[in-house]
Amino acid sequence: MAAVWIVMLVILVLGLAVAGSVPISKPITTGKGCNIDRYKSLPPQELESFKKARDALEESFKLKDWNCTSPVFPRNWDLRLLQVRERPVALEAELALTLEVLEAAADNDMALGDVLDRPLHTLHHVLSQLRACVQPQPTAGPRPRGHLHHWLHRLQEAPKKESPGCLKASVTFNLFRLLIRDLHCVASGDL
Repeated sequence: MAAVWIVMLVILVLGLAVAGSVPISKPITTGKGCNIDRYKSLPPQELESFKKARDALEESFKLKDWNCTSPVFPRNWDLRLLQVRERPVALEAELALTLEVLEAAADNDMALGDVLDRPLHTLHHVLSQLRACVQPQPTAGPRPRGHLHHWLHRLQEAPKKESPGCLKASVTFNLFRLLIRDLHCVASGDL
């Protein structure tokens, strides 16, 4: 009798998973040209170029004032707190702000621009791959709620509320969390 209940439970869970009621862990590969799963980990030479960029960025604002009114990327920023389908949307916004800030830094400092060239190229490529995977959000209809809404709003408002120095410091300190944890989370479909 117990075996029958177990079989029925397995059939029910599998049926719900197929119907989409139960989240299942799988890489995001929807959409034509979506290959975000290849970013589960970056090659060591890419990570090294990001380390050099981070070091150069830290050196560039070491002596400058970069106080922030509130953290752009708070410590509890963890994409795993979002639903699986919301994570690429949050990562897309995080990447867009990171690119905007790093491009401004590269434009304002030629030496920094040279160091940031390869990381910027990589981030643009990741963002284009991610956009191939993210289903367009309807302009009308329900808006994001909960953590996603709060995070998207924070990222959207940061350039208006924070100084360029604060944004540069925030993006710099968040860079490896974005590359290692957030990108991996979206690329692997971690639950």
